[in-house]
Amino acid sequence: MLKQSAVGFGAVALQALLGMESRAEASPSERPPHFPARAKRVIFLFMKGGPSHIDTFDPKPRLQQDDGKELPFEKPRVQFGKTTKLLASPWKFKQYGESGLPVSELFPHVAQHVDELCMLHSLHGTNAAHGGALLKLHTGSDNFVRPSMGAWVHYGLGTENNSLPGFITICPTLAHGGVKNWGSAFLPAQYQGVPLGVASQPSADARIAHAAPLRPDALQRMQLDYVNSLNRQHLELTGPLQELESRIETMELAFRMQAQAPEAIDLSKETAATKRLYGMDEPVTEDFGRQCLLARRLAERGVRFIQVTHSDSMVQWDQHSNLKQGHEKNALEVDKPIAGLLQDLKQRGLLHDTLVLWGGEFGRTPVAQSGDGRDHNPEGFTMWMAGGGVKRGFRYGSTDEYGYYAQQDKMHVHDMHATLLHLLGLDHERLTFRNAGRDFRLTDIAGKVATKVIA
Repeated sequence: MLKQSAVGFGAVALQALLGMESRAEASPSERPPHFPARAKRVIFLFMKGGPSHIDTFDPKPRLQQDDGKELPFEKPRVQFGKTTKLLASPWKFKQYGESGLPVSELFPHVAQHVDELCMLHSLHGTNAAHGGALLKLHTGSDNFVRPSMGAWVHYGLGTENNSLPGFITICPTLAHGGVKNWGSAFLPAQYQGVPLGVASQPSADARIAHAAPLRPDALQRMQLDYVNSLNRQHLELTGPLQELESRIETMELAFRMQAQAPEAIDLSKETAATKRLYGMDEPVTEDFGRQCLLARRLAERGVRFIQVTHSDSMVQWDQHSNLKQGHEKNALEVDKPIAGLLQDLKQRGLLHDTLVLWGGEFGRTPVAQSGDGRDHNPEGFTMWMAGGGVKRGFRYGSTDEYGYYAQQDKMHVHDMHATLLHLLGLDHERLTFRNAGRDFRLTDIAGKVATKVIA
């Protein structure tokens, strides 16, 4: 039987291989997921620098009780800096909503939406330095150049709007990996993130470079058609060439973007009430509020993956000292805009199929640094999700009683990536791309879907 059907087995294997190749070479138009999806798109609210989980969404009564005492167990073998004794949180926590989820007084506006949140309290990573941790969070690798998760999502699902990029990053940081955090690496170039501004400039100045047409559409179309004809002739001579095919696709997208991109980022027609909802009427929240409003506009226009970065300087949420002053400043800037985004998405019917992800590259230590600060802590920290098929008002996992190590239902960064892809209808083990003789994926050779968080 095996001898007679061997050709049949070979045909099945060949069909699967050709299917993977055709998926890789296909244009970035919308493609079906592997299985029914809970979410169609992602908005990633990235808090660069590492917000302290034990001061924001993961209260630790034992830490408050033992303030100033020695940590009663061993610190990690690899630490970023020198730390001393336990440091209690300077903020009080309170339970909110029907779910009773606790939130610190740093986030009074987000607290009003806890019944939409799915808290992930057991994240852990592998790198205590910003550069490696950022790359790990964004690409799944902290030491190699790999495609970013936005690029993987765009590659796996394509785009809902062929006239806008499938992956846009709003005011991204250029530090700690910079463009590698939203790049496509060895994936075709059309899947990389398109930056809208940079973190070092006000979001009011954020533009997609060269989106405005330089000449009439008809003339530009003729010019593009001529260039494409030359490129096609070259392809006929050389055969398939991924770099050239990606260039053709990118040029076509750039032409189509000229009609839609300026309108998509134009906030002039948004009502005064909507702008107030995002905090754009207040100087302290105006900048991040604009970023969040832009994210909503891009989401409703079919952009598949949108990243919003809070990063005002080289310090950001990285309070090695002056914890109270720094975290209060940062939280004040983002709290109202994030709450506004959640409310706006919900009232527009977008939250149910938009997955909102909040967090930084790691958390902070429960032990003090420089007297009144906290050091980097990749051993255990909190992120949260909302919408997109996750359980509402839910707490998943936990850290120890001081908040140092992930303990219950531990969720590695690879597990978070696998769960995010699953909610989008993508099997993280099947979403692969062959490069340099092996199949790569966002989760490398790891990753487990946290099925408990799925509604």
